[in-house]
Amino acid sequence: MAEYTPPKVWTWDSESGGKFASINRPIAGATHDKTLEIGKHPMQLYSLATPNGVKVTILLEELLAAGHSGAEYDAWLINIGEADQFGSDFVDINPNSKIPALMDRSGDTPQRVFESGAILLHLAEKFGAFIPKDPAQRTEMMSWLFWQMGSAPYLGGGFGHFYAYAPEKFEYPINRFAMETKRQLDVMDRHLAENEWFAGEYSIADIAIWAWYGQLVLGRLYSAAEFLDVASYENVMRWANAIDARPAVTRGRMVNRAFGDDLSMQLHERHDASDFETKTQDKIAKD
Repeated sequence: MAEYTPPKVWTWDSESGGKFASINRPIAGATHDKTLEIGKHPMQLYSLATPNGVKVTILLEELLAAGHSGAEYDAWLINIGEADQFGSDFVDINPNSKIPALMDRSGDTPQRVFESGAILLHLAEKFGAFIPKDPAQRTEMMSWLFWQMGSAPYLGGGFGHFYAYAPEKFEYPINRFAMETKRQLDVMDRHLAENEWFAGEYSIADIAIWAWYGQLVLGRLYSAAEFLDVASYENVMRWANAIDARPAVTRGRMVNRAFGDDLSMQLHERHDASDFETKTQDKIAKD
């Protein structure tokens, strides 16, 4: 690998970033005018079924399963490969141009919410669900929620990028971020050895962490399960499988999914619970 000497002042003179090079740029703001659609439900979600997007759709499906009808939502697909996140209406909701983005239209004044952790907290507090009422457990839950927000960039932007998406494979960054990812899995495994859930009960901390690390150990991220020897983290595997078995989690994984070989797991838009039934019927008919 040729040694790189940084210039005195960095300039953007070419696309970089491997698979996602076309959507990476050093400036913010909209690149084009695009109106977002608005459905009939209180919650309007604009997203894609990446780990960060899946966090929110899982929580919304869990809320509905728990009887919180006010969590009914329309989920609109934001195709980041086609730069939908840089459209004018989307940037108005999330100036950071990242999915997911939520418009809560349940009140007199629509409220925008961006960043997946903020959306989880907004919904959990709004409906008083999947967030512990006990003050000590709530504090523990917040610690683990923010642990995920701070740790996952090392998994996704670090390990995932260099292992799966970078245009060339280099030993140093892969080793560096594989080491950190395994350290994080060990943190989780030690905690889950003595705890069923991350904060006393199934909560938004579990949902947020599972979307990244649960899917990783279940073989759904970066095709890296064997490389990272995920089976050795037995407590993480137990926890990941328990969450994966929840029907609301399966539904949440489907929403805004527009990639992958399993078409039965792709529900590009979600506007009603019957959308899942239609998808299931289509799968049965094909089988």
